[in-house]
This record gives sequence, C-alpha cells and structure tokens, in this order.
Amino acid sequence: MPRSAKSFGSIGIPTPPAPRGRRIGVMGGSFNPPHQGHRLAAEVALQRLGLDEVWWIVTPGNPLKSRGELKPLGDRLTAVRALALHPRMRVTAFEVVLGSPFTAVTLQFLSRRYSGVRFVWIMGADNLVTFNRWQDWQGIAATVPMAIVDRPGYRFKALASPAAQAIARYRVSEADARHLAGMNAPAWVFLTNELAPHSSTALRQHTDKKED
Repeated sequence: MPRSAKSFGSIGIPTPPAPRGRRIGVMGGSFNPPHQGHRLAAEVALQRLGLDEVWWIVTPGNPLKSRGELKPLGDRLTAVRALALHPRMRVTAFEVVLGSPFTAVTLQFLSRRYSGVRFVWIMGADNLVTFNRWQDWQGIAATVPMAIVDRPGYRFKALASPAAQAIARYRVSEADARHLAGMNAPAWVFLTNELAPHSSTALRQHTDKKED
C-alpha cells in the first residue's frame, strides 16, 4: 500500500452508507468528462448483476494518464452527479481523503470498512486491455469479483489481453452474472450489451475544436 494512503480504519474518510448484506458495484475513474457510455455501464451492472447500488468513485487523477487535460475535481463531480441521477446510484470522491489514487488500495479499504457488504468492481472492456499495467492488478482481481462491460471496438482486444488470459480460469458465464456479487474473488464476468459509442477522449477533442 502506498505510504500516502490513510489508515483503513480512519473514520474521517467520507464514504456512502452501506448496510450489511448490500450488493454494491464500484465504478471508478477520472470521468473527464463523464458520458452516456459510463451511464450505460452503471445501468447494465445494476440490472445484470442484481446489485442494490452502484457507486461512482471520481478519482483525483488516473496514475496512467497525463493530468494536462484533467478538469478540476469539483467540475467533474458536478458533471457526474448530473449524469448519475438515479435512486440507486451514489457519487463520491473519498479517494482524495484516502490519500491514494490506486484502485487496489480503494478496494482493500472498502472491503475492510464494510465487512458485511459484497462489492463488485465494474470497468469497461477498454480498461481490461491495459489492466495488467495497473498498480497491483492481481490484488484487485483477488479482492472483489469484477464485471467487465463491453465497449465499442474492444471486445476481442479485451478478451485477448494479458490480464484476461492470466485470469481466464476464473471467468464466470454471463448466464450466471446475477450470482457474481456473492462469489469469492477471483471471479469475473464479461457483460455484452447495447453499445454506446462515447468516449471521454473524443468528447474532450470535440469540446476543444468548438472552443477554437
């Protein structure tokens, strides 16, 4: 765990309430900006995995990406809240207080703080392509089950990626997706669905052209 991360037991880290027995999907990212593809992934996870809630965790910044085009956290939080208007979706940025941008630390923290909650990590197929470059990606896969949501043009790249091949034996049939939250990690499912052709990079480029 990075030395900057605060104690897992710290009561000063503001996370959403989560009663024991809940099944919660966790979807983290810089959301720079958030788009309908993110919203679709959250909706698909809610429905297909039988979750009680989905938490959108807006990160201070992605360690694998340049911060040159990163909008202020407050602006991104406002945009995510506007997009994630749903009675079973929560928006949080507690990683700022946690003191670490790494997903492995975040999931370890949540698992220890909420020992009676079943968490599932949700990410797009585009992220699975480079998942093996994430800090302690094996630890992420071993901490909570994972749901990979299909993204345009990434299905075959994702399933052929180094990380997918390394954890292939833990893949769960899509027909059993509703049972994923109750499974012990490592376990993961690839969810096919109607695809939304949006990306944060394309939206930023479009905005830059309009401003020019």
